[in-house]
Amino acid sequence: MDHKKIKMLCEGAMLLAFAQILGYLRVYEFPNGGSVDAAMLPIILFAVRYGCGWGTLVGFAHGMLQYFLGNGIAIDWTTMIADYLIAYALLGFGAGLMRGKSSAMIKGTLLGGALRFVAHFVVGAVVWGQWMPDTYFGMTMTNEWFYSFLYNAPYVVLCVLICLVLILLLNKPLGKYFRAEDL
Repeated sequence: MDHKKIKMLCEGAMLLAFAQILGYLRVYEFPNGGSVDAAMLPIILFAVRYGCGWGTLVGFAHGMLQYFLGNGIAIDWTTMIADYLIAYALLGFGAGLMRGKSSAMIKGTLLGGALRFVAHFVVGAVVWGQWMPDTYFGMTMTNEWFYSFLYNAPYVVLCVLICLVLILLLNKPLGKYFRAEDL
């Protein structure tokens, strides 16, 4: 195995561990899963540096760790797969598509976050919608898709915003790393 691949694997393992730690440092946790934290940032960083293939793999691995080590909540295998494995794999895939682009970290955060939201949104309506409460945020709930949007959008948007703020704050000291100029 060559030096670059070993460096990438080590970096992926370290960023995956960092993402797991950040996943435990929750700003807020919703009653049935979904939390506001910065765990997406290391996944996005790895994906932007190494592309969508490796980003998808690290995102998938992070989803597994989040479920099994982060007290994941699922009602059946579809929610486990969609809310954890697919959602985080899509995060890594979307962020990885921005590799080599200008403002890759910002664009990767937005695209990866949007794709992660889509996974949560679809499974929220199709599966979790069966347990939709009568009222949510003071509104009467009659549509699973609307409920899923109201439930998932706040925490995913807040996670994306936290990542964007951290990227802007860390851009000066870590800009070369963010832009993969060290590879």
